[in-house]
Amino acid sequence: MTGSNEFKLNQGPDDAISAVKFSPSTSQFLLVSSWDSTVRLYDVGGNSMRMKYQHVAPVLDCAFYDPTHAWSGGLDNQLKMHDLNTDQDTIVGTHDAPIRCVEYCPEVNVMVTGSWDMSVRLWDPRTPCNAGTFTQPERVLNRIMIKLVSVTGRRVLVWDLRNMGYVQQRRESSLKYQTRCIRAFPNKQGYVLSSIEGRVAVEYLDPCLEVQKKKYAFKCHRLKENGIEQVYPVNAISFHSVHNTFATGGSDGFVNIWDPFNKKRLCQFHRYPTSIASLAFSTDGSLLAIASSYMHEQGDITHPADAIYIRQVTDAETKPK
Repeated sequence: MTGSNEFKLNQGPDDAISAVKFSPSTSQFLLVSSWDSTVRLYDVGGNSMRMKYQHVAPVLDCAFYDPTHAWSGGLDNQLKMHDLNTDQDTIVGTHDAPIRCVEYCPEVNVMVTGSWDMSVRLWDPRTPCNAGTFTQPERVLNRIMIKLVSVTGRRVLVWDLRNMGYVQQRRESSLKYQTRCIRAFPNKQGYVLSSIEGRVAVEYLDPCLEVQKKKYAFKCHRLKENGIEQVYPVNAISFHSVHNTFATGGSDGFVNIWDPFNKKRLCQFHRYPTSIASLAFSTDGSLLAIASSYMHEQGDITHPADAIYIRQVTDAETKPK
């Protein structure tokens, strides 16, 4: 099933994969969090697991702070920092409910976590310690940087991390159904969000009428089966940092690459064994990490094994035409 431009990582997680994140400095290292309560560091070039560390419950997200420090959080409510050189853990702090998302914002040098306790918290990675707690109207499901967008159901709140004293914008998703994923344009001028109902929206932050005219939404990750259209959640989005195109992954098992400027699909990869749970382009845009991992859309059924695929991508697949 895999070609010369793609391979499956060895020693994959033992349960569902929640996130894949490349190192900020190299395409050699990949961080992976899982429902098996581990965070694993992979040497992509050597196709080997370099190390793993444990939480006491499933891990919902992970992020690099720098090339030698990983942060992670999940159902144990604990935010951990792990030194990848010394293999030592530090519990930085806790939320009052599971931590859904963990992200680093280099522009202001803070780690950001969002939780089902209806709060967003900022953390100073140098100390490390809590640098602020900001209550949200509902559970936090997603976030992006430097404009922090917290998504709860279909609500989108836009904050500026340099001034968290007030909410800059309060929005509602242009999609009718619950948001599944949200990611910022590399230039931070807008964001792309996806829903459980096979749709993606391209939105812009500038409230100016002329700019807002550029926003649009489209259907995707839908398949005709026996004459009936099956609609699948769009679980994952990742931007190509060089070309500003983006990939989407759905519960249909497909990965698509989109050109947001010309509003068209550039390519579709082969079908993967099960749902695409997470995607990550490497910093240089040469690789795409693809987590093929059943997300229990149909309950507790027999399903293909969870796996991570590393695909070498080309300009033909990722560059606007």
